[in-house]
Amino acid sequence: QVQLVESGGGLVQAGDSLRLSCAASGRTFSSAVMGWFRQAPGKEREFVAAIRWSRGSTYYADSVKGRFTISGDNAKNAVYLQMNSLTPEDTAVYFCAANEYYSSNMYYYARRYGYWGQGAQVTVSS
Repeated sequence: QVQLVESGGGLVQAGDSLRLSCAASGRTFSSAVMGWFRQAPGKEREFVAAIRWSRGSTYYADSVKGRFTISGDNAKNAVYLQMNSLTPEDTAVYFCAANEYYSSNMYYYARRYGYWGQGAQVTVSS
C-alpha cells in the first residue's frame, strides 16, 4: 500500500505565498512522475503541475505558469509546490498524485495517476 500525504495548506490573502508538500510512504515505491491537481467547489479536478523524474521535466497549467513552481526529491518520492502571487481563483483542494510509470503526455490526465493523497485545502481571500 502506498500513501501520499499532503501538508502546507491554509488560509492566506491574495498576493501571499504557500508551499505544499507531499510525501509517499508505505511499501517500496518508485515513481516516474508526480503531480499536483486541484479541485474547486462545483468544478472538476484540474491539472496544476507535474514533474517527470527521469528527465527532470516540469509541466504547468497555463493558469499557474510563472507563479507556481514544482520541485521534489525523487529518492524520497517527495514533491513540493511553491505557490506565489496567490489569487482567490487558486482556492481549491490540492491533491498530490503519483504514478510508477510515465507514458506520453500522461502528466495532464488525472485518470493516468495510480496514487493520490487526501488533499490539502488552500483558501485565498481577497
